[in-house]
Amino acid sequence: MVDIATRVWNHKWKIDPIVRSLIDTDFYKLLMCQSIYRNKPDTQVTFSLINRSKHVPLAHLIDEGELREQLDHVRSLSLSRGESTWLRGNTFYGKRQMFTSDFMEWFEGLRLPAYHLERKGDQYELTFEGKWHEVMLWEIPALAILMELRGRAVLDQMGKFELQVLYARGMTRVWEKIEKLRELPDLSIADFGTRRRHSYLWQDWCVQAMREGLGDKFTGTSNCKIAMNREVEAIGTNAHELPMVYAALAPDDAALAQAPYDVLQDWQDEHEGNLRIILPDTYGTQGFLDKAPDWLAGWTGIRIDSGDPATAANVAIDWWKSRGEDPRDKRVIFSDGLDVTKIQELQAQFAGKTNISFGWGTLLTNDFRGLVPDDALAPFSLVCKAVKANGQPTVKLSDNPKKAMGPASEIARYKRVFGVGEQDEQDVVV
Repeated sequence: MVDIATRVWNHKWKIDPIVRSLIDTDFYKLLMCQSIYRNKPDTQVTFSLINRSKHVPLAHLIDEGELREQLDHVRSLSLSRGESTWLRGNTFYGKRQMFTSDFMEWFEGLRLPAYHLERKGDQYELTFEGKWHEVMLWEIPALAILMELRGRAVLDQMGKFELQVLYARGMTRVWEKIEKLRELPDLSIADFGTRRRHSYLWQDWCVQAMREGLGDKFTGTSNCKIAMNREVEAIGTNAHELPMVYAALAPDDAALAQAPYDVLQDWQDEHEGNLRIILPDTYGTQGFLDKAPDWLAGWTGIRIDSGDPATAANVAIDWWKSRGEDPRDKRVIFSDGLDVTKIQELQAQFAGKTNISFGWGTLLTNDFRGLVPDDALAPFSLVCKAVKANGQPTVKLSDNPKKAMGPASEIARYKRVFGVGEQDEQDVVV
């Protein structure tokens, strides 16, 4: 096991790049990438970095030269033979050869496209433009780089013994959380913490701790590189990116209203079983389910990623019942801003009503809150989203208006088309 504190103290960043592989990314990105490669290969998309936590001045904390060096390193990466063999030959979600030969041939030859970086005040403007299936793979590396460089800026000011104590406290905190979670009956939980992790080494340590502390209750990690190295399941399905881009491509309001279902029709043509998980909140969960075609009720489950999680779960349960489905045969995956207390509450509330899983993210892999002066290592809300598709702006409404994004006029149009009225605001934890 790596001595993280000593590694940080030695400051050997040249031999310790933040992103060390093209599969140091979330599994759902690769699943979506293949779907896009097949269904929308000519779509041009722009991704942009969005720092929701304006109080964190990234351009003051992170040296531009070091940021460029890390981004340039990612552009030099390509799949290794071992990584390609793992993707081609491994069994994912019970299916062999999840990734097709034509997709893998393309992926094996990929180098990530150019980026645009500019300092704007105390923040960075970082954008990626090009074919959707190429630029989308920048999202997770970009977020991981910014998060870790911010952390390194804080750690660089600390002494050797301070670092040892910091990581000892951080490890103790993670283990205490695990001890509480393993008391929960029928727990099913995975690591979803790649995008806003403290560091690769820390995420890797957290995965090892979860596996040892939780046993079969730990179902895997979203991080492909760690899944491969640690021989655990790679976990993930799809994300808001798909309906956001499909919707932006819609030529009129009627096509816009249909776009979220077109996404899932394409997905259903490729995947079955536990990969058929609905993410309904992009344009409002209630409206999405009310208008959903009957075939979607046959899908395996739903992932909840915004708004009040208990409310959304009850909406899903009622919807399944209204479509003649037994919620006890379905799965609800909670994945928004989770920590131990919320996991305990949701597990107790929905036990016996439906099958429950948890995707535990930032507060697993980046919880150093209160452990350094001024809380300088506290996690913050940083995202990298598709903001344009073929020149048209993308929109996300969410079940939490604080997570909405897009031009005000387009947000108003989408609310009209999807019948979204007043929404309750929820604090964005991360």
